[in-house]
This record gives sequence, C-alpha cells and structure tokens, in this order.
Amino acid sequence: MMSGTLIFESSLSDKAARYKELLPQLEALIHGEKDETACLANAAAALAECFHFFWVGFYRVQQTQLILGPFQGPVACTRIHKGKGVCGTAWEKNQTILVPDVEEFPGHIACSSLSRSEIVVPIHFTNGDVAAILDVDSTELNNFDEQDRLGLEAFCKLLEKHLYSA
Repeated sequence: MMSGTLIFESSLSDKAARYKELLPQLEALIHGEKDETACLANAAAALAECFHFFWVGFYRVQQTQLILGPFQGPVACTRIHKGKGVCGTAWEKNQTILVPDVEEFPGHIACSSLSRSEIVVPIHFTNGDVAAILDVDSTELNNFDEQDRLGLEAFCKLLEKHLYSA
C-alpha cells in the first residue's frame, strides 16, 4: 500500500504532465486492494488533490440507475436514471461526454448551482458494459479539454483493469 502523500512536480496548467504524474501514483495507491469502495474513494481523492476540481466522484451502475459512490466535494445527487443528465447520458451512450457549459446541456441535473462545466467518463467491465461513471465538475466555464478527456479516460482504464476485469 502506498503512503498517503501524492507528489506533483508539474504545474496545474500543464495538464498532460499532471495526468502522466497521476497515473502511476493511482496505480500504486490501489495496488493490492480489491474493495471497490476503497479504490474509488482513493481515486476520487487523488484526482481532486491533483487538479483541485470542484467535484470528483463516481456513480455505480445498479440495475436501472446510477447510484452515488465515493466522491470529493459538496453533497450530490444520489440516484440518476439512464439517459438523464450528463451522467445518465454518458451511461446510455457508453461514451465520454465533455460539457463546456452545463446550462446548455439539455436535461442537465444541477446537483450544485456552482457547477459550470463537466466531463463524464464511463468505466467498463471486461465485456464492455458500463460498471460505473466518473463525474468531474468545475466552477469555471469550458474548464475541460481534449487533454482532460485523454487523461481521464486513461485514469478510468486503470480502474477498469484493476477492479472490473476478470
């Protein structure tokens, strides 16, 4: 088990370098731990610590809904139906969704009025079905870009490999 200290040498403005530094630390943090809640909790904390995002968390697929899992940030919506809001839409479409302005996303679920932009990434079982959703919110408009998409998809691939592969 890794100690509780994460180390980042790159600046927050160099997102690619930050993600490159984060990924091996996440791998070390979850290595040997198979409990889903423990791994997702530390993953959310590591991502929040690395980038200082407003809200970072996971929703786990439970039958016909997404159920709130481990997160960092203010209180959140507990249940989201498939196809509803950004998270439910990412689950339904089984793809990453980047939203520059949440006010312009049809059916956006406002868990917090402070959230202005969002990126949501599905996490898969080996068979391709969605196991969980990573949801990241910012208080700034247009805060997420292609570097975030690539970095967060790589972040989720590590979680898939560790938690959801046979």
